[in-house]
Amino acid sequence: HPNKPEHEVLKIEGAATAEASAEPAKAEPLAPIAPLLAKADVATGENLAKKLCVSCHTFTDGGKAGVGPNLYGVVGGPHGHMEGFNYSAAIKAKTGDWNYEELNAWLTKPAAYAPGTRMTFAGIKSPEQRADVIAYLRSLSKNPVPLP
Repeated sequence: HPNKPEHEVLKIEGAATAEASAEPAKAEPLAPIAPLLAKADVATGENLAKKLCVSCHTFTDGGKAGVGPNLYGVVGGPHGHMEGFNYSAAIKAKTGDWNYEELNAWLTKPAAYAPGTRMTFAGIKSPEQRADVIAYLRSLSKNPVPLP
């Protein structure tokens, strides 16, 4: 329809207007993950990782990359921590190490954390489940990073 009506024909109370719905929704800031890490369960995190991540990632010391990089030693390691893996430009552009809050943001929604990432995983909505997965990833190290 090339012509837009001048006024609404039927007004529905409580419905958002076209102008209001055209604005992008602002992302809610993530609550800190540190309090949840204190009671996170490594075994639950391992089970979740096996269910959600194992199709693309490996978890053993010296393990090979799959579609995604091996995740042994990822906690505390730099973004792009696996030597020789072809990371997306979005991850190559990230500086610093994978700390607990960075992992929390990544696991919440990878595409929001690193727009342009090739990782197609939608994310983990539950903060408790993210904490469990992060606790498991932390355990994949000869010298695990201290908890916050």
